[in-house]
Amino acid sequence: MKTHLLLLCGVLAFAACTKKTDNDSKELAEDQNEQKFEDTKVEDDTEFAVAAADGGLMEVKLGELAIANGSSPEIKKFGQSMVDDHGKANLELKGLAEQKQITIPTTLSDKKQEKYDELALKKGADFDKAYAEFMVKDHKEDIDAFKKQAEKGNDADLKAWAATKIPTLEHHLAMAETIEKEVNKK
Repeated sequence: MKTHLLLLCGVLAFAACTKKTDNDSKELAEDQNEQKFEDTKVEDDTEFAVAAADGGLMEVKLGELAIANGSSPEIKKFGQSMVDDHGKANLELKGLAEQKQITIPTTLSDKKQEKYDELALKKGADFDKAYAEFMVKDHKEDIDAFKKQAEKGNDADLKAWAATKIPTLEHHLAMAETIEKEVNKK
């Protein structure tokens, strides 16, 4: 019994020493999902869920930042839409992920945090322009990822969820493109 206990302690100590010390919530979620779903037909679905959660978190945080740092009423209104729409979608995805036992990030990934920090340094018209430009680029990427999931995903529930979000993402893109034109005139 003591031998087994010592062996277990040794294995745990080794695992603790070799385990990543990185606190990137997205990477941690990916690692946990890889252990659970590796070589299964839903592995790509879990990667989509992690990326969608990370992106959704960023949309909410940047929306809050737009309300605080933006100068134009359009930017502030758009920011509130991001908080509302992506906040709701994040809750839906969280529930779906829990049901599927998929781990999703709870804080921004390092990459998303860097973008947030970059935009947080800007105020007024400078913020408006940078935020609008980023929202156009980001929503184009999101639409592509969500369409791919809706068409090619293996998990029926995640496919359906992604498909229901595409019209909202397309609406956000149209709003962002309009706002980008407006703020670039100033």
